[in-house]
Amino acid sequence: MSNLILLGPPGAGKGTQAKILEERFGLKQLSTGDMLRAAIAAGTETGLKAKAVMDRGDLVSDDIVIGIVADRLDKPDVAKGAIFDGFPRTTAQAEALDKMLPSKGKKIDSVIEMRVDDEALVKRITGRYTCAKCGQGYHEEFAKPKTPGVCDVCGGTEFTRRADDNEKTVRDRLAVYNKQTAPLVAYYQGKGKLHVVDGMADIAAVTQAVEAVVKGLKG
Repeated sequence: MSNLILLGPPGAGKGTQAKILEERFGLKQLSTGDMLRAAIAAGTETGLKAKAVMDRGDLVSDDIVIGIVADRLDKPDVAKGAIFDGFPRTTAQAEALDKMLPSKGKKIDSVIEMRVDDEALVKRITGRYTCAKCGQGYHEEFAKPKTPGVCDVCGGTEFTRRADDNEKTVRDRLAVYNKQTAPLVAYYQGKGKLHVVDGMADIAAVTQAVEAVVKGLKG
């Protein structure tokens, strides 16, 4: 059983790697957004507390988030391990998680930081677009259609961009990440649990590096 945290700014590819780890190792990707929605839908005690806070327009406290994570870890689909994606976001959350996990007989085995260059990441994200008809993804520089303006998959000629894939929004999100979440790197480095992979490499190379960390834990 391995419990991992994937660290990295928006667009670093954490979601892609989490899906691959799910398929190859039987781990379960957990995102706080999904867990919050599920807890609210299920009407759990913690979910009802979260709903009351959100209905007031307030941010859900760390205590409530940790409670929802604790409840989620009791589900059978995380028996082989969990991948925390987007959580913890702060050192306070990391400390709370470390206090809670032993009560479940669990611990964080490794923290994988997908390290990227901010400027390269801005270029990566702002260049993304998709086919409006079938959803196939493209990039202005790295993954252009074979025929300009025509989707390789369905032949569509209309393309869309996510509204938040603009330079200002991306830079704002990176600033928030660097301020709030980057201190986690030092926190987990101090515990000897941090592994850094080059998030700017191609997907296959990143996958190989991430898998090497997980296989090392199992070994």
